[in-house]
Amino acid sequence: MHKGSCLCGAIDIEVAGDLPEADACHCSQCRKQSGHYWASIDVPTSAVTINGEDHIRWYQSSEKVRRGFCDTCGAFLFWDPLHHDTIAIAMGCFDQPTGTNIWSHIFVADKGDYYEIEEGVLQRDR
Repeated sequence: MHKGSCLCGAIDIEVAGDLPEADACHCSQCRKQSGHYWASIDVPTSAVTINGEDHIRWYQSSEKVRRGFCDTCGAFLFWDPLHHDTIAIAMGCFDQPTGTNIWSHIFVADKGDYYEIEEGVLQRDR
């Protein structure tokens, strides 16, 4: 079991089992919403328990995806592909140790020009 929360604690998250390896997304939407690139894990929704769901606000960023954040502190927590049985959860919300790492960087063609991506980790343009 891994636990996490938003900055103010209004939303608590629990994920049953080990956390999978994370992706780091460099697309312009993730960079603009998070303030940098966004690292997250994809987990089955059945493995996730959320307390404080009434504090989640959803932003429909495309016809296929909505993004969830805390209505109190603004923490960006979820990337939810509609009509799928998985949800992406921000790595930054988890209490440590997480026991995982970043295995890939996606949308690297859109990355910011002010940072470099570490060598030895898979990089994909999309």
